[in-house]
Amino acid sequence: MQSHHIIASILFFVVMALSPLCPESSNGATQSPPLSSGGTAERNETSVNEGPQHDSRSSLNPPIDCPLRKQGINPHDLKPFEDTQKYINFLDRSDRAVWQKPDAVIRELHLSGAERIADVGAGSGYFTFRFARALPEGKVYAIDIEPEMLRHIHHKAMTEGVNNVEVIKSTPEDPKVPAGVDLVFVCDVIHHLKEQELWLKKLATQMKKGAHLVVIEFKEGDLPEGPPAAVKIPKKKLIAMITKNNFKLEMEKSDFLPYQEFLIFIKP
Repeated sequence: MQSHHIIASILFFVVMALSPLCPESSNGATQSPPLSSGGTAERNETSVNEGPQHDSRSSLNPPIDCPLRKQGINPHDLKPFEDTQKYINFLDRSDRAVWQKPDAVIRELHLSGAERIADVGAGSGYFTFRFARALPEGKVYAIDIEPEMLRHIHHKAMTEGVNNVEVIKSTPEDPKVPAGVDLVFVCDVIHHLKEQELWLKKLATQMKKGAHLVVIEFKEGDLPEGPPAAVKIPKKKLIAMITKNNFKLEMEKSDFLPYQEFLIFIKP
């Protein structure tokens, strides 16, 4: 009889040892999978070449929270991937690099690699992922008013293993730049704003002393790229508007890009 009790005890401890440690999240609710097209989770088939699969329930591999859900965005309200792909393709088209010179622009900023940068109006992440590569010890906040663009950036960061990008949803009135960023990058955004000065004033309150603001906007004139002339901001007016809202012009690189002004300000 005593041996039977010993065997039963051993079996009990074996079963307990094999039980999963964290079947649910800390609040008792099952974590939602990352967003994908149509708000559904895509399941990838395992192949022999993919290596070991991670158990999301393990304390060593906790479930990943969706940043859009955390910011109150319902994934079921978003347009499917296919509906925004045309605009993403337009922003990421290969010929854009000829005149936008994204890699040269980033080199011209002389980054140390540890900065925290806010890419405001990130769109498809055209500059976001280039900044991420240039900041091995830093971080990029991809900020945009369009949740579909943020979904695209988040999905790309997840699938490509980019760990230093975080998405933030802003509003037309509030850039939502996190405290402590070293540089705010704004490319072809200000001319879209209805309340440009109010937006700049809000931005200034969110930036620390000594932080830089990089502004790229299309030049005046009849150009093969850019918005209609009616919405372009003359350089003199652009500089005056920005400096009026607690920024100081530090560097002007008007000849660097063929179709755009390239201005660097500092928050005094």
